[in-house]
Amino acid sequence: MAKAFPENCSIGESCIIPPDAVFEDNVVLGHRVILDGEGIRICSHARIDSGSIVSGKVVIGSRAWVRSGSIVLDSVPPNAIVQGNPAQVVGYQLSLARERSFRSNVIDFNSVGSSPDRPIKFYLGVGDSALYVMRKVVDSRGSLTVGEMPAEIPFRPKRYFMVYDVPSQELRGEHAHKECEQFLICVNGSCRVLLDDGKSRCEVILDRPDMAVYMPSMVWGTQYRYSHDAILFVFASMPYESEDYIRSYDCFIDLSQSSDPRV
Repeated sequence: MAKAFPENCSIGESCIIPPDAVFEDNVVLGHRVILDGEGIRICSHARIDSGSIVSGKVVIGSRAWVRSGSIVLDSVPPNAIVQGNPAQVVGYQLSLARERSFRSNVIDFNSVGSSPDRPIKFYLGVGDSALYVMRKVVDSRGSLTVGEMPAEIPFRPKRYFMVYDVPSQELRGEHAHKECEQFLICVNGSCRVLLDDGKSRCEVILDRPDMAVYMPSMVWGTQYRYSHDAILFVFASMPYESEDYIRSYDCFIDLSQSSDPRV
């Protein structure tokens, strides 16, 4: 008996699909796609281009895009774009999600001026998220960048952590906080920061130690494409509390529509 798909799915010719594979609504498979494994799940609005192979117990997240000829060995996050052998995240969809309009806005910090007399703040249109250009002092002895708390940073930090030695293909973050706020500075190398409030989404390139991203509570954050020498320094507004984390994107979307996301 042929496998049944939701009526709004589009399945190309000569695909190999195991009988236990699960398809949600509006999935698109190109020609000659091979799903090789048990328990594969393709979530709503995901797209897998022609000639790709998905192997193992893998979940392709909602609105994810697997580019042509890729070999996927690990689960793909919602909205991610992956390609290669093995497939790696190369970007994120900055278009529609759940029938709501998302902001397409990739910001290159190098286009922003340097050495302001006081921090300059640029709102990103994703909740209260903002870019900060911090003060910088340069002389013959070297360079210094500085920020005073809480006058020039949005909160008084109660914790810090640093992320480093991240393989370029790995993702960090992939969660939101119910109450905690964060202030991110890539003090060496570079990485990309994706911000998503459930209505709008923005991607930022952090590659200067005098640039920072403010990520308020109830914003889904992902950091990826770390350079080999990247060091991401993060101030947090509260001590670590596991109950403050939202680790499921679908749960985050639901909570973002709630009047009290803490419940």
